[in-house]
Amino acid sequence: MLSTFFILWEDKAISDLFINEQIRDKEVRVIGEDGEQLGIMSSKEALALAEEAGVDLVKIAPTAKPPVCRIVDYGKYKYEQTRKEKDKKKNQKIVEVKEIRLSPNIDTNDLNTKINAAKKFLSKGDRVKVTLRFRGREMAHMNTSKHILDDFAESLADVAVVEKAPKVEGRSMTMFLTEKK
Repeated sequence: MLSTFFILWEDKAISDLFINEQIRDKEVRVIGEDGEQLGIMSSKEALALAEEAGVDLVKIAPTAKPPVCRIVDYGKYKYEQTRKEKDKKKNQKIVEVKEIRLSPNIDTNDLNTKINAAKKFLSKGDRVKVTLRFRGREMAHMNTSKHILDDFAESLADVAVVEKAPKVEGRSMTMFLTEKK
């Protein structure tokens, strides 16, 4: 008895979509193979239409009132859905955050090197997090070192815009830059 119960539930867990006999609703809105509206009918009538066409009845919008079912080849429909999801992921632009670390006693040549690195990151479309780190006695002079971040942003003003102004967080001061559009 228990094994037959398990088999019945195992059939239902095959996929997240309900197909054919798994659709238990009294009335469903049916869409044909060509995409035309066939109207609202009982699920038995819709299943008979699908079997007559030699394809499956798939519930595509279970939360609608009444639920929407489509007469379509299930394997082909599932394949198209996974392909659409892959295409969406492929076309997404993932914006990375690149970090540039500075110290309060940085020399001008070192600062220029960091500025060039930031320009390269910004041209690729990434956000840049500029961190000014303080160690030991440098913590006492945090306010006077803010000009370093201001100079950094000013030198990148032609290609970048300050997204988040310099802010003190613990032992560091951070600022975010994004590409100017």
